Amino acid sequence: MGRSRVGVVTAMVVGALGLPAAAQAAEPPLGLTCTPQNGVRFCPGNGTTERFKSFDGVPLDVDVTLPPSGDGPFPTIVMLHGYGGNKGAFETTSEDPSTTSGTRFHYNNNHFAKQGYAVVNSTARGFGESCGSLASRLADPTGCAMGWIHLIDQRYEIRDTQEILGALTDQGVTKADAIGVTGVSYGGGQSTILATLKDRIRNVDGSYKPWTSPKGTPLSIAAAWPRWPWTDLVYSLVPNGRLRDDQIAGPTASRAPYGVAIQSYVAGLFTLGATSGYYAPPLVDPAADIITWFAQINAGEPYEGNPQIKALADEIYLHHGAYSLIDGTNGPTPAPSPAPLLIQNGFTDDLFPIGEALRFYNRLRQLQGPGADVALQFGDLGHARGQNKRDPDVAFNTQGAAFFASHLKGESSATVPVRGSVSVFTQTCPKAAKAGGPLLAPSWEAAHPGILTLSSPAGQTVTSVGGDLSKAAGTDPIAASGSACATFPGSDDAGTANYRMGESLGFTMLGRPTITAKVALTGLTGQLVGRLWDVGTDGKQTLVTRGVYRLNPADDGTITFQLNGNGYRFEKGHTPKLELVGSSAPTYRATNGAFSVAVSDLKLTLPTVEKPGETVALGPNGTVQAPAASGTSSAFTRQRPRRIVVRVSPRRGDRRAPYRFTTRGTVLLPKGFTRKESCSGRVSIQVKAGKRTISLRRARLSSKCSFRRSVTFSNSRRFNQRRSLKFTVRFLGNDRLLRKNAKSLNRRVR
Repeated sequence: MGRSRVGVVTAMVVGALGLPAAAQAAEPPLGLTCTPQNGVRFCPGNGTTERFKSFDGVPLDVDVTLPPSGDGPFPTIVMLHGYGGNKGAFETTSEDPSTTSGTRFHYNNNHFAKQGYAVVNSTARGFGESCGSLASRLADPTGCAMGWIHLIDQRYEIRDTQEILGALTDQGVTKADAIGVTGVSYGGGQSTILATLKDRIRNVDGSYKPWTSPKGTPLSIAAAWPRWPWTDLVYSLVPNGRLRDDQIAGPTASRAPYGVAIQSYVAGLFTLGATSGYYAPPLVDPAADIITWFAQINAGEPYEGNPQIKALADEIYLHHGAYSLIDGTNGPTPAPSPAPLLIQNGFTDDLFPIGEALRFYNRLRQLQGPGADVALQFGDLGHARGQNKRDPDVAFNTQGAAFFASHLKGESSATVPVRGSVSVFTQTCPKAAKAGGPLLAPSWEAAHPGILTLSSPAGQTVTSVGGDLSKAAGTDPIAASGSACATFPGSDDAGTANYRMGESLGFTMLGRPTITAKVALTGLTGQLVGRLWDVGTDGKQTLVTRGVYRLNPADDGTITFQLNGNGYRFEKGHTPKLELVGSSAPTYRATNGAFSVAVSDLKLTLPTVEKPGETVALGPNGTVQAPAASGTSSAFTRQRPRRIVVRVSPRRGDRRAPYRFTTRGTVLLPKGFTRKESCSGRVSIQVKAGKRTISLRRARLSSKCSFRRSVTFSNSRRFNQRRSLKFTVRFLGNDRLLRKNAKSLNRRVR
């Protein structure tokens, strides 16, 4: 694999800056020049002659930031930018670059490098100086000839990141088994795919192979923290209303039927890519034909029976998201076990709401049980209309940093999220107010132990031209820069169906409201948009959440769908109101042709933080009920194991190489805890020579809560002339047990 090379920092510069020669990496990362600045070593590419050549020759603009000292290899974090962005999105000169927004608080190259990580910031192909700008294409016409945007394709953008990490591993910069990936939006989607592929590469022909460096070192993602990601891009951009958090999404769920385009976002993203990036010419590359795809989606219905729409949807689903890798049809066999995941999505994010995380979370827990290594962060954040308040960002970023420290460095902290757990901050208004929470639960089901229901047998009719256009425009996230706290008149509009609960006594909704109703469609196709409002004592209403359901004649009868969801407090005296409309353009594209929908026997279910038996609203439906299939009790309290029994053999190491040690042990459960419920998760096994960690391995608990792992050292140089090694075992916790450290053991090697 070729790549451009530049000179290293000269001895004159090193001496002038007072940086000892030992602090320089053994080999310049990707051939880039490193200079000390802002407490770290920064190694930037210049975007022209200093670009990394990927597997297919496309030049990529990459920066690497190193800790202030040390030769490596280092645990490594890759930070991936959003759509239309570039490598500088998370590069700063301080650990907290803003006092107003917390999005980059301790979430930047400067902070992570100071914590001992090598940090990789790259520009995705087709953007910026990775063939996105005209100047970058002119600088390497051959390499950039097909360097267009592939929309985070498993075979292209994902492979690019894997190739960069392989090169850094061979150069002694990256520690092959301590790689973390994170990113926001476009970068979040990429992080989720990387975590799911984990230790495999997807070839251009769709086949898989082990991920190794050019010199043959096996690589694997050790942890991923996607922020604001998608897991199924078809559903994200053209939702059909079939995604529910009480079901496991099937492989065709987002494509049967085809959905309703979120028009303002689809158009906005297309324009952003066209102005800041490089799209393939129409009909040239079927895997990246974004211009043609946009025209097909924008033309609207009928989608069913259209072979071009089918080809588009199949391409996006199979190659541009993570869910297809674990849905049982497209991914490698057996289904992969992704790297540990901490997924963050926003309640008020109209592009990638919380359903994107829940789709993946539910499937993983179906495959692996409650011990699946995935946790969630939800709040009033993300793309518009997310308010992105500082206090949730600071809390979530602190949790994310601890998550990486645990999985990449073996450090223990009470801040590390437990497997299956959910951390929530609720929406508050106005924007200047602090967010509500945090609310913590051991699982998504446990986060909302109760439900509040509204039943209405009466028939109402929804038309394709009904509703107040000002409400649709005022809540649009793009065209009107819709605010999550905007208020509108609380009147009922012609051509819509409206349902009111009793006056609230004060309660918190947390989760995705569910609507079940009988419908009869008049017309070839249609849509129902559900909008849940909070009607205040002044008669003004605020949008709490919404969702869309694609209607076809075959849907006549009873349908069930969910709104996007929120964590929201209905204050005393306020009234929850459900409105059904036939159009909410430009948020959702208006259906071609007129239609009407007769709606009857409607039931609305709101998930609540309040427990069954509590009275939270006036009227006959004001008492919280238990869900039909309740999950883990929110009253369950996790406990720490009694202790961890550890043995390391041999008690004294061999006098000659290779030096092999085996660590085995058992996690002893608290009283009343069964092995079936509690024996899941992993332990980390750290080996230190003095203050230096020379090995960090993980072992999975057996069904009897036992573990075993061996480590071999090829020579004694790893021991730093120490006479003994210290072995420390840490249980990393699960949804039943808290984390616990075992007593360290020393073993002689001299």
